[in-house]
Amino acid sequence: MSKSPDAFRTISEVADWLGVQAHVLRFWESRFTQVKPVKRAGGRRYYRPNDMRLLGGIKKLLHEDGITIKGVQRILREQGVAHVAALSPSLDEPAVEETDSTVVPFSAKPAPQTEQIPMDLDAPQEAEAPEESAEPADLDAAPLVGGIASLAWNRSEFDDELLSRIAPLAKDLRAWLNRVETRAAG
Repeated sequence: MSKSPDAFRTISEVADWLGVQAHVLRFWESRFTQVKPVKRAGGRRYYRPNDMRLLGGIKKLLHEDGITIKGVQRILREQGVAHVAALSPSLDEPAVEETDSTVVPFSAKPAPQTEQIPMDLDAPQEAEAPEESAEPADLDAAPLVGGIASLAWNRSEFDDELLSRIAPLAKDLRAWLNRVETRAAG
């Protein structure tokens, strides 16, 4: 920060220094009575260096050490503000840690075309067109989903044989849902 170490800071400056949103600081202010920024006309908050150190210590306890709000309140009560403020990083350096959190994107390798089960339910089905004309009169009757569906429901792992048995059922279910949606829309 380019200001003097003793200068008052706005809520956005403190939020940037800590790496949190401004609403988090307002929430902490409501939970920790020891945080008392100076409020000017219009309710604008200005944080003193001691307020910033206290907030830095609170952030460390909450975010890095994983202590609950009640736990931090107890520490403030039992060990005092000076103890918590001493946990804060220096006001000259950002409180935001530089972590090496490399995100490795996951890219699944598709199975060979011969092993894939056709499950594209959104694609138009040419073979279903004749079936549409031979629809049963009762559109409210759901397809029967006993047997294989209940078998699949109770399993945590699926093999190709089970998936190949489920695929036609899913296709029939999609066709039934399309009929119901068409009826509801029209």
